[in-house]
Amino acid sequence: MFGVVPKSIWKNINPPDENNMCSWAMRCLLVEHDGKLVLIDNGMGNKQSEKFFGYYYLHGEDSLDQSLARYGFHRDDITHVLLTHLHFDHCGGSVEWNSDKSAYRPAFKNAVYISNQKHWEWAVHPNVREKASFLRENFMPIQESGQLQFIQEGEDLFPGFSLLTVNGHTEAQMIPVIDYKGTKLVFCADLCPSAGHIKPSYVMAYDVRPLDSMAEREKVMKAAAANGHVLFFEHDAVNECATVKLTEKGFEVENLFRLNEW
Repeated sequence: MFGVVPKSIWKNINPPDENNMCSWAMRCLLVEHDGKLVLIDNGMGNKQSEKFFGYYYLHGEDSLDQSLARYGFHRDDITHVLLTHLHFDHCGGSVEWNSDKSAYRPAFKNAVYISNQKHWEWAVHPNVREKASFLRENFMPIQESGQLQFIQEGEDLFPGFSLLTVNGHTEAQMIPVIDYKGTKLVFCADLCPSAGHIKPSYVMAYDVRPLDSMAEREKVMKAAAANGHVLFFEHDAVNECATVKLTEKGFEVENLFRLNEW
């Protein structure tokens, strides 16, 4: 998760366990606006095999359905599912088994699923490095259902909900930037998966173009520090949101908080 940064350094940010593994979240974001209910990403789902899930030591009691219910919603209320990219831990919950496990079906039956043409083709015809992250059962049933919709680069989902395209982690990953409470909330996805990745040099080994990731992240951090943007972390197991500042030592966390504390 920290690429070439030595463990002697990153262990102070995200302490590993006895198996040399760190705890990570799969945190989604629900956006309610003008009659629309937009879910950004949806975790890894529950349809994979026991062997598959065994690699990741899943733990915790939270589920997407429980989280939606906590705010008075059901998955059938979702109007849009915005997929930042199609790696399994971001889109696995898009598709579920049918009642007798004979076929797959979209898990959000009333929603339009949003991706983009460039990234979709990248996932459908994966490179060797990312092939294990692009599982066709997570996204092909969406297209087959007719619920898939492509958005153009530079096009807003709706006013106040723009999408920044970045290419370092994977081709044409979409980073939602949402106007909220007088500033912008940046859903960081895998551009900056945790508060421990704010420094541009802390690049994941998963990234297909690490130098691009560094440049893209630096640009986002500069804007965030200058304008008070709030960063929302998808994978940080502890910290949901942060503001950042630019110091003589580079970018640093200014404040850490939960979204409902903002």
